[in-house]
Amino acid sequence: MGEFWPVPDVLAYLAGSWRVKRSVRDLASGDEGRFEGTTMFGHLDGGGLLHRESGTFVWRGVSRPAERTLRFLPGRLRGTVDVRFADGRPFHDLDLTTGRYVADHPCAADLYRGEFTVRDENHWRTVWRVRGPAKDLVLSTDYARVD
Repeated sequence: MGEFWPVPDVLAYLAGSWRVKRSVRDLASGDEGRFEGTTMFGHLDGGGLLHRESGTFVWRGVSRPAERTLRFLPGRLRGTVDVRFADGRPFHDLDLTTGRYVADHPCAADLYRGEFTVRDENHWRTVWRVRGPAKDLVLSTDYARVD
């Protein structure tokens, strides 16, 4: 088996619950934080998945609840995904047919570049590198399927 695990259908792979552990590093200040929680990918009427993430974010020693919602919709090519923010704005495409994908998302003057890698049927990872005048961050997230 290679370094990456190919996923022929992203929506089928992601459906269900995942444990989430994320590290957040601010390269400009040296601050580090972490998020721990769960992500649930539930079915949307009309196709796709609703991604609901919730947990606890710790930054500069302060813990607070955190959550986000995204929409994972069928992509243009079979097995791929069009990821959207909860309000419908585009976020990025996602194609894991090789087990690895790099996506860009411009946000004002900052650029988010995400690398998605699938290790096996129960583990995948994202690393977002954020660069620009407002941000200099690395966000690394590990996902493990919940039985």
